[in-house]
Amino acid sequence: MLKDHAKIIHAIAASEEIIGRKKLQKIVYIAKKLAFPFQERFQFHFYGPYSEELTLRVEELCNMGFLDEVKEKKGGYYQYRYTLTENGKEFLSLNEVSMPNLQECLTDMNNQNARFLELVSTVLYFDTLPKEEVKEKIFTLKSKQRYTDEEVETAYQYIANLREKAGH
Repeated sequence: MLKDHAKIIHAIAASEEIIGRKKLQKIVYIAKKLAFPFQERFQFHFYGPYSEELTLRVEELCNMGFLDEVKEKKGGYYQYRYTLTENGKEFLSLNEVSMPNLQECLTDMNNQNARFLELVSTVLYFDTLPKEEVKEKIFTLKSKQRYTDEEVETAYQYIANLREKAGH
């Protein structure tokens, strides 16, 4: 049961810290699409792929004292910062998770902004469709984000680079 929890702890440990719930959702989704063994199910939601299971797991990990969630007021909204606690580090040392190349991919993703990760995860969500249809979906479903053709191209290139890093 805690195997999937250990993977989430491992992802946050590999990233050192993740700032923002949306960013955490996108990072895990993108890693899953890169064939890393995350089990959470995702549906398409207002901000792109979203997993209720991931939200619940993170909440459980905070309640168990393995993750630290700090709520910070940022302008007109709140943002959440996730880091590993000492108990989380100990738990991870007892529950080895082997995901070669994950750290490099997560570090890279964690350096991107949430808006770009939302675009990347949306492209990956529709990855069975031809590029033109994917663009159409992005421009329709994400019209408020005002993504450009160049940003979509950058997202495709970024995905190719991540796949190379992941070794898949």
